[in-house]
Amino acid sequence: MKINSFCLTCLIQMQESQVREFTDEEKKMQYMREVLAFLSSCNPDLSAPALIRPLSRIYQKYWGEQSGLDAVKKEFNDYLLSLEQDIEAEIRAHRDPLTASLLYARTGNYIDYASVKDISREKLLELFENQARDGLDDREYTHFLDDLSQASFLVYLTDNCGEIVLDKIVLKLLKEQYPHLSIQVIVRGAPVVNDADLDTAVYVGLDKIVPVMGNGSSIAGTDPDDISDEALRAIEEADLVISKGQGNFETLHGCGLNVYYLFLCKCDWFVRRFHAERFQGMFLNERRIDPTDRK
Repeated sequence: MKINSFCLTCLIQMQESQVREFTDEEKKMQYMREVLAFLSSCNPDLSAPALIRPLSRIYQKYWGEQSGLDAVKKEFNDYLLSLEQDIEAEIRAHRDPLTASLLYARTGNYIDYASVKDISREKLLELFENQARDGLDDREYTHFLDDLSQASFLVYLTDNCGEIVLDKIVLKLLKEQYPHLSIQVIVRGAPVVNDADLDTAVYVGLDKIVPVMGNGSSIAGTDPDDISDEALRAIEEADLVISKGQGNFETLHGCGLNVYYLFLCKCDWFVRRFHAERFQGMFLNERRIDPTDRK
């Protein structure tokens, strides 16, 4: 999905917010002028996640490595791990545990430093309390179950730290309910924002449940033009793909594959595109997406 005016404006605001508290105004002006020059001349067919990588290099040129993200990753990995047993027990007590697990995993998509600057445990718990309100689109869930029953190979694309603990519960249930199904999880190929990578997968124990590979890319998404041949082959050969998060939607939408997108609408463009409220949950299939879909 190529960048649009909403995303372009958001990227500029994001760069400014990262340096707002710095005191060297002249240096900040030089930085923002270089940011604007880059964005004004960049490839218009690139997605917003693909543009974040070169913008991060500009940031590093002026200010060095961005600090604090490792602490955010660890905090929410540890927090969700502390809740994991209770959440899994609640999910397994549900009349449809797979639905419940997908709702929890989708709600965990809130833990996104790139899109949500004021992440808090309190807001996450509030969203957990209200997650059943949006539900899963009945039509898409029926298609999803049909695809699962006929599939032999599924790829699961993760998104953020913390959230990946909830993905782990989904994957446990998929393995139990569809024992014939071969599953491959794909995480980011390098540390980027607070996204889950191979170190994260090992930290939360996901690698003990299903095979996990990095996608070979440092983009905050799954860009077919940037990921490794191995990751691309897995995605293209999968009977269905579960894709978590906005970044994966932005980089994959238009691929034409049998991708089920699971995410929260966290920014103005997604809210406008899907006629949704902020933090409303979406469950959409790549081949059946309609701009008026609300779930």
